[in-house]
Amino acid sequence: MKTIVTLTLNPSIDGSAEADLVRPVHKIRTSDERYDPGGGGINVARVIRELGGPALAMYLAGGATGSVLDDLLETALIAHRRIPIEDHTRISHAVFERSSGEEYRFVPAGPLVMEWEWRAILEALEDIDCEYLVASGSLPRAVPDDFYETVAALAHRKGIRLVLDTSGSALRAGLVRGVHLVKPSLGELEALVGRRLADGAAQEAAARELIDAGSAEMVALTLGRDGALLVTAQAALRQPALDVVAKSAVGAGDSFVAAMTLALAQGRDEQDAFAYGMAAGAAAVLSPGTGLCRREDVERLYGELSRQIPPRP
Repeated sequence: MKTIVTLTLNPSIDGSAEADLVRPVHKIRTSDERYDPGGGGINVARVIRELGGPALAMYLAGGATGSVLDDLLETALIAHRRIPIEDHTRISHAVFERSSGEEYRFVPAGPLVMEWEWRAILEALEDIDCEYLVASGSLPRAVPDDFYETVAALAHRKGIRLVLDTSGSALRAGLVRGVHLVKPSLGELEALVGRRLADGAAQEAAARELIDAGSAEMVALTLGRDGALLVTAQAALRQPALDVVAKSAVGAGDSFVAAMTLALAQGRDEQDAFAYGMAAGAAAVLSPGTGLCRREDVERLYGELSRQIPPRP
Protein backbone atom coordinates (compact mmCIF):
# COMPACT_ATOMS: atom_id res chain seq x y z
CA MET A 1 0.00 0.00 0.00
CA LYS A 2 1.06 3.61 -0.56
CA THR A 3 1.98 5.88 2.30
CA ILE A 4 -1.00 7.64 3.89
CA VAL A 5 -0.40 11.39 3.97
CA THR A 6 -1.80 13.47 6.81
CA LEU A 7 -2.28 17.23 6.73
CA THR A 8 -2.14 19.38 9.88
CA LEU A 9 -2.57 23.14 9.53
CA ASN A 10 -2.64 23.77 13.27
CA PRO A 11 -0.32 21.29 14.99
CA SER A 12 0.65 21.51 18.63
CA ILE A 13 3.12 20.38 21.21
CA ASP A 14 0.84 18.38 23.50
CA GLY A 15 1.85 18.45 27.14
CA SER A 16 0.11 16.39 29.80
CA ALA A 17 0.50 15.91 33.53
CA GLU A 18 -1.33 14.80 36.67
CA ALA A 19 -2.19 16.77 39.81
CA ASP A 20 -3.94 15.91 43.07
CA LEU A 21 -6.23 18.94 42.90
CA VAL A 22 -6.78 21.73 40.36
CA ARG A 23 -7.95 25.00 41.96
CA PRO A 24 -7.60 28.72 41.21
CA VAL A 25 -4.87 31.04 42.53
CA HIS A 26 -2.79 28.24 44.09
CA LYS A 27 0.23 26.73 42.39
CA ILE A 28 -0.73 23.36 40.98
CA ARG A 29 2.08 20.88 41.52
CA THR A 30 2.12 18.30 38.74
CA SER A 31 3.77 14.95 38.07
CA ASP A 32 4.08 12.40 35.25
CA GLU A 33 4.72 15.12 32.68
CA ARG A 34 5.12 14.15 29.05
CA TYR A 35 5.24 15.95 25.71
CA ASP A 36 4.10 14.57 22.36
CA PRO A 37 3.74 15.90 18.82
CA GLY A 38 0.05 16.69 18.37
CA GLY A 39 -2.71 18.20 16.30
CA GLY A 40 -5.25 16.23 14.27
CA GLY A 41 -3.24 14.96 11.33
CA ILE A 42 -0.07 14.44 13.34
CA ASN A 43 -2.01 12.32 15.84
CA VAL A 44 -3.41 10.32 12.92
CA ALA A 45 0.11 9.71 11.59
CA ARG A 46 1.29 8.60 15.05
CA VAL A 47 -1.51 6.05 15.32
CA ILE A 48 -1.05 4.72 11.78
CA ARG A 49 2.60 4.11 12.56
CA GLU A 50 1.71 2.47 15.89
CA LEU A 51 -0.60 0.11 13.98
CA GLY A 52 2.12 -0.82 11.52
CA GLY A 53 1.12 1.34 8.57
CA PRO A 54 3.15 3.89 6.57
CA ALA A 55 2.37 7.58 7.15
CA LEU A 56 3.82 10.96 6.22
CA ALA A 57 2.82 13.97 8.33
CA MET A 58 2.73 17.30 6.47
CA TYR A 59 2.23 20.38 8.64
CA LEU A 60 2.80 24.07 9.20
CA ALA A 61 5.13 24.94 12.07
CA GLY A 62 7.31 27.82 13.14
CA GLY A 63 8.83 30.02 15.80
CA ALA A 64 10.85 28.65 18.70
CA THR A 65 8.31 25.90 19.29
CA GLY A 66 8.32 24.72 15.67
CA SER A 67 11.76 23.18 16.11
CA VAL A 68 10.61 21.45 19.29
CA LEU A 69 7.75 19.88 17.34
CA ASP A 70 10.21 18.68 14.70
CA ASP A 71 12.35 17.07 17.40
CA LEU A 72 9.35 15.30 18.92
CA LEU A 73 8.41 13.87 15.52
CA GLU A 74 11.99 12.72 14.98
CA THR A 75 11.99 11.01 18.38
CA ALA A 76 8.66 9.33 17.58
CA LEU A 77 10.10 8.12 14.25
CA ILE A 78 7.28 9.77 12.28
CA ALA A 79 8.11 10.61 8.67
CA HIS A 80 7.35 14.30 8.30
CA ARG A 81 7.54 17.31 6.02
CA ARG A 82 7.38 20.73 7.61
CA ILE A 83 6.22 23.86 5.80
CA PRO A 84 7.77 26.73 7.77
CA ILE A 85 5.83 29.70 9.14
CA GLU A 86 7.01 32.70 11.14
CA ASP A 87 4.64 32.56 14.10
CA HIS A 88 5.01 30.12 16.98
CA THR A 89 3.45 26.67 16.96
CA ARG A 90 0.95 26.37 19.80
CA ILE A 91 1.41 24.40 23.02
CA SER A 92 -1.61 22.55 24.41
CA HIS A 93 -1.82 21.09 27.88
CA ALA A 94 -3.97 18.49 29.61
CA VAL A 95 -4.05 17.98 33.38
CA PHE A 96 -5.63 14.92 34.97
CA GLU A 97 -6.99 15.63 38.46
CA ARG A 98 -6.51 12.51 40.54
CA SER A 99 -8.97 13.51 43.27
CA SER A 100 -11.94 13.75 40.90
CA GLY A 101 -10.88 11.69 37.90
CA GLU A 102 -11.57 14.74 35.70
CA GLU A 103 -9.32 15.98 32.92
CA TYR A 104 -8.70 19.66 32.17
CA ARG A 105 -7.62 20.56 28.64
CA PHE A 106 -6.12 23.92 27.59
CA VAL A 107 -5.99 24.43 23.82
CA PRO A 108 -4.76 27.73 22.25
CA ALA A 109 -6.16 29.03 18.97
CA GLY A 110 -2.84 28.66 17.22
CA PRO A 111 -0.49 30.88 15.18
CA LEU A 112 -1.27 33.65 12.75
CA VAL A 113 -0.56 32.21 9.29
CA MET A 114 0.24 34.45 6.34
CA GLU A 115 -1.26 33.82 2.91
CA TRP A 116 2.07 32.88 1.35
CA GLU A 117 2.55 30.33 4.13
CA TRP A 118 -0.73 28.47 3.68
CA ARG A 119 -0.36 28.64 -0.08
CA ALA A 120 3.03 26.94 0.30
CA ILE A 121 1.43 23.83 1.79
CA LEU A 122 -1.01 23.65 -1.14
CA GLU A 123 2.00 23.72 -3.47
CA ALA A 124 3.62 20.94 -1.41
CA LEU A 125 0.45 18.82 -1.72
CA GLU A 126 0.80 18.96 -5.52
CA ASP A 127 3.91 16.80 -5.17
CA ILE A 128 2.44 14.01 -3.06
CA ASP A 129 1.78 10.52 -4.38
CA CYS A 130 -0.76 8.75 -2.20
CA GLU A 131 -4.11 6.99 -2.30
CA TYR A 132 -5.39 8.45 0.98
CA LEU A 133 -4.99 11.98 2.33
CA VAL A 134 -6.27 12.73 5.85
CA ALA A 135 -6.97 16.42 6.50
CA SER A 136 -7.61 16.74 10.22
CA GLY A 137 -7.84 19.47 12.80
CA SER A 138 -8.71 23.12 13.13
CA LEU A 139 -7.53 25.97 10.94
CA PRO A 140 -5.11 28.45 12.53
CA ARG A 141 -5.77 32.16 12.44
CA ALA A 142 -6.03 33.85 9.02
CA VAL A 143 -6.29 30.62 7.03
CA PRO A 144 -9.51 31.00 4.98
CA ASP A 145 -12.56 28.95 5.90
CA ASP A 146 -12.64 27.38 2.43
CA PHE A 147 -9.11 25.97 2.70
CA TYR A 148 -10.30 22.35 2.89
CA GLU A 149 -12.53 22.93 -0.14
CA THR A 150 -9.36 23.78 -2.06
CA VAL A 151 -7.71 20.63 -0.69
CA ALA A 152 -10.73 18.57 -1.76
CA ALA A 153 -10.53 19.97 -5.28
CA LEU A 154 -6.83 19.11 -5.41
CA ALA A 155 -7.53 15.57 -4.17
CA HIS A 156 -10.23 15.03 -6.80
CA ARG A 157 -7.90 16.21 -9.54
CA LYS A 158 -5.12 13.89 -8.40
CA GLY A 159 -7.39 10.89 -7.79
CA ILE A 160 -6.75 10.89 -4.02
CA ARG A 161 -9.33 9.74 -1.50
CA LEU A 162 -9.77 12.53 1.03
CA VAL A 163 -10.65 11.86 4.67
CA LEU A 164 -11.84 15.00 6.49
CA ASP A 165 -12.09 15.57 10.23
CA THR A 166 -12.68 19.18 11.22
CA SER A 167 -15.53 21.38 12.43
CA GLY A 168 -17.57 24.52 11.87
CA SER A 169 -17.25 26.54 8.69
CA ALA A 170 -14.09 24.65 7.70
CA LEU A 171 -16.10 21.40 7.71
CA ARG A 172 -18.97 22.90 5.75
CA ALA A 173 -16.63 24.26 3.08
CA GLY A 174 -14.64 21.03 2.93
CA LEU A 175 -17.72 19.05 1.96
CA VAL A 176 -18.65 21.25 -1.01
CA ARG A 177 -16.54 19.18 -3.42
CA GLY A 178 -17.25 15.86 -1.71
CA VAL A 179 -14.92 13.65 0.30
CA HIS A 180 -14.38 9.91 0.65
CA LEU A 181 -14.94 9.82 4.42
CA VAL A 182 -15.99 12.44 6.94
CA LYS A 183 -15.98 11.92 10.70
CA PRO A 184 -18.12 14.44 12.56
CA SER A 185 -19.12 14.31 16.20
CA LEU A 186 -22.81 14.64 17.00
CA GLY A 187 -22.43 18.35 17.78
CA GLU A 188 -20.55 18.94 14.53
CA LEU A 189 -23.20 17.13 12.49
CA GLU A 190 -26.01 19.06 14.19
CA ALA A 191 -24.25 22.34 13.41
CA LEU A 192 -23.76 21.22 9.82
CA VAL A 193 -27.42 20.33 9.16
CA GLY A 194 -28.81 23.10 11.35
CA ARG A 195 -31.02 21.06 13.66
CA ARG A 196 -30.93 18.87 16.75
CA LEU A 197 -30.57 15.14 16.11
CA ALA A 198 -32.25 13.67 19.15
CA ASP A 199 -32.31 9.99 18.24
CA GLY A 200 -30.74 7.36 16.04
CA ALA A 201 -33.23 7.77 13.21
CA ALA A 202 -32.57 11.51 13.00
CA GLN A 203 -28.82 10.97 13.10
CA GLU A 204 -28.93 8.40 10.32
CA ALA A 205 -31.18 10.63 8.20
CA ALA A 206 -28.78 13.57 8.57
CA ALA A 207 -25.79 11.43 7.62
CA ARG A 208 -27.67 10.10 4.61
CA GLU A 209 -28.44 13.66 3.52
CA LEU A 210 -24.71 14.27 3.20
CA ILE A 211 -24.27 11.15 1.10
CA ASP A 212 -27.26 11.90 -1.14
CA ALA A 213 -25.94 15.43 -1.70
CA GLY A 214 -22.54 14.07 -2.79
CA SER A 215 -20.80 15.63 0.22
CA ALA A 216 -19.30 12.32 1.34
CA GLU A 217 -19.18 8.68 0.31
CA MET A 218 -19.08 7.58 3.96
CA VAL A 219 -20.10 9.32 7.18
CA ALA A 220 -18.67 7.99 10.43
CA LEU A 221 -20.56 9.73 13.23
CA THR A 222 -18.85 9.41 16.61
CA LEU A 223 -21.20 9.58 19.61
CA GLY A 224 -18.90 9.31 22.62
CA ARG A 225 -20.40 7.01 25.23
CA ASP A 226 -23.17 6.09 22.77
CA GLY A 227 -20.74 4.52 20.32
CA ALA A 228 -20.68 5.41 16.63
CA LEU A 229 -22.70 5.21 13.44
CA LEU A 230 -21.38 4.45 9.95
CA VAL A 231 -23.56 5.40 7.00
CA THR A 232 -22.80 4.62 3.35
CA ALA A 233 -24.96 4.64 0.23
CA GLN A 234 -25.66 0.95 0.77
CA ALA A 235 -26.05 0.54 4.54
CA ALA A 236 -26.02 1.95 8.05
CA LEU A 237 -24.20 0.30 10.94
CA ARG A 238 -24.50 1.39 14.57
CA GLN A 239 -22.04 0.12 17.16
CA PRO A 240 -22.30 0.68 20.93
CA ALA A 241 -19.27 2.03 22.76
CA LEU A 242 -16.86 -0.51 24.15
CA ASP A 243 -16.85 -0.81 27.93
CA VAL A 244 -13.47 0.57 28.95
CA VAL A 245 -12.18 2.65 31.87
CA ALA A 246 -11.26 6.03 30.42
CA LYS A 247 -8.07 7.75 31.56
CA SER A 248 -7.99 10.51 28.93
CA ALA A 249 -10.14 11.70 26.04
CA VAL A 250 -7.18 13.15 24.14
CA GLY A 251 -6.84 11.77 20.61
CA ALA A 252 -9.75 9.30 20.66
CA GLY A 253 -11.27 10.75 17.48
CA ASP A 254 -7.90 10.93 15.77
CA SER A 255 -7.22 7.30 16.69
CA PHE A 256 -10.58 6.31 15.19
CA VAL A 257 -9.81 8.13 11.94
CA ALA A 258 -6.31 6.68 11.74
CA ALA A 259 -7.34 3.07 12.23
CA MET A 260 -10.34 3.25 9.90
CA THR A 261 -8.32 4.94 7.16
CA LEU A 262 -5.50 2.41 7.52
CA ALA A 263 -7.94 -0.48 7.25
CA LEU A 264 -9.56 1.01 4.14
CA ALA A 265 -6.13 1.57 2.59
CA GLN A 266 -5.34 -2.09 3.28
CA GLY A 267 -8.39 -3.09 1.23
CA ARG A 268 -10.63 -4.12 4.13
CA ASP A 269 -14.37 -3.49 3.70
CA GLU A 270 -16.22 -0.59 5.34
CA GLN A 271 -17.72 -2.69 8.14
CA ASP A 272 -14.36 -4.13 9.14
CA ALA A 273 -12.66 -0.73 8.88
CA PHE A 274 -15.38 0.78 11.07
CA ALA A 275 -14.82 -1.87 13.73
CA TYR A 276 -11.07 -1.25 13.63
CA GLY A 277 -11.66 2.48 14.06
CA MET A 278 -13.99 1.85 16.99
CA ALA A 279 -11.35 -0.34 18.64
CA ALA A 280 -8.66 2.33 18.23
CA GLY A 281 -10.89 5.10 19.57
CA ALA A 282 -11.67 3.02 22.66
CA ALA A 283 -8.02 2.04 23.08
CA ALA A 284 -6.97 5.70 23.04
CA VAL A 285 -8.92 6.52 26.20
CA LEU A 286 -7.04 3.76 28.04
CA SER A 287 -3.80 5.74 27.73
CA PRO A 288 -3.23 8.66 30.12
CA GLY A 289 -2.56 12.16 28.85
CA THR A 290 -1.45 12.46 25.24
CA GLY A 291 -0.32 8.86 24.83
CA LEU A 292 -2.97 7.88 22.22
CA CYS A 293 -3.62 4.17 21.61
CA ARG A 294 -1.36 1.12 21.88
CA ARG A 295 -1.44 -1.53 19.19
CA GLU A 296 -1.98 -4.44 21.60
CA ASP A 297 -5.07 -2.71 23.05
CA VAL A 298 -6.44 -1.97 19.59
CA GLU A 299 -6.06 -5.56 18.42
CA ARG A 300 -7.61 -6.95 21.61
CA LEU A 301 -10.64 -4.64 21.42
CA TYR A 302 -10.98 -5.22 17.68
CA GLY A 303 -11.15 -8.95 18.35
CA GLU A 304 -13.96 -8.36 20.85
CA LEU A 305 -15.88 -6.19 18.38
CA SER A 306 -15.42 -8.61 15.49
CA ARG A 307 -17.17 -11.31 17.51
CA GLN A 308 -20.09 -8.96 18.22
CA ILE A 309 -20.74 -7.72 14.67
CA PRO A 310 -22.73 -10.22 12.57
CA PRO A 311 -21.21 -11.07 9.19
CA ARG A 312 -22.77 -9.55 6.10
CA PRO A 313 -25.21 -11.79 4.25
